[in-house]
Amino acid sequence: MELTALEPRRHRLVQLFLDGEPAVKLDAETAARAGLRPGMELDDETLHELLLESDRARAKEKALWLLESRPHAKRELERKLSRSVGEEAARGAADKMEELGLLDDGDYARRLAAELFRKGWAERRVAQELTLRGVDRELAREAAEAAPDPEEALRALLERKYARRLGDEKGVRQTAAALQRLGYGWEDIRAALRSVLPDPGEG
Repeated sequence: MELTALEPRRHRLVQLFLDGEPAVKLDAETAARAGLRPGMELDDETLHELLLESDRARAKEKALWLLESRPHAKRELERKLSRSVGEEAARGAADKMEELGLLDDGDYARRLAAELFRKGWAERRVAQELTLRGVDRELAREAAEAAPDPEEALRALLERKYARRLGDEKGVRQTAAALQRLGYGWEDIRAALRSVLPDPGEG
């Protein structure tokens, strides 16, 4: 196949035209390193290698950009990268970020768990969220075990966020539902409400 043209595209990509037809896009650096120019002959194997190299370069660049915005779990980063590059390139970029010390699932899990505890989330809900974010279940469980005592956490939440809702039965029910969504069990919620209300409105 003859490379008949190269045209710049957005996001530092280059569109390759083969035999006069638009074909694949490569990142500009990969195209430059390969010395691509109109008139060259490219076979399928060479094109495949160029695509893999381009994917790897794009994956590393995007990984750095994502990690600049906020920390990620390794699996979470891989999932995001695989939306725009192949799974192999996404996995390789995540491995490289880990090798460079830019990814640490254990540290990420502990920091995120602490942040969620400050928002009032319960141990169970925190573990679920960490798992959803790509943290290994065991690591998620270990990080979530640092949860504060449910009784103390619930009392603090009731005083800080929900005290004004507790003047009537409807407000109590809404508060109980909100606390359940944060991951607290009904028995703990009922005990906390009893501690601040003469009648928690159990019915």
